[in-house]
Amino acid sequence: MQIPKEQILELLKSRGDKDQAAQADSELPDQVDTDKDQGLLGKFNINPKDLMGGMGDKLGL
Repeated sequence: MQIPKEQILELLKSRGDKDQAAQADSELPDQVDTDKDQGLLGKFNINPKDLMGGMGDKLGL
């Protein structure tokens, strides 16, 4: 699944991880593939399921 980098940055910032958000901003592609970029997501302690939950909330699911 493709997830916009901005969504990941918002999640990190909401956790109070501003330093990690800045690092992720420089290392992640604009569109993050949750399968292909799993290693990068793990580096920032991001579970793709966390991102899915946020998308479901926004979509009313």
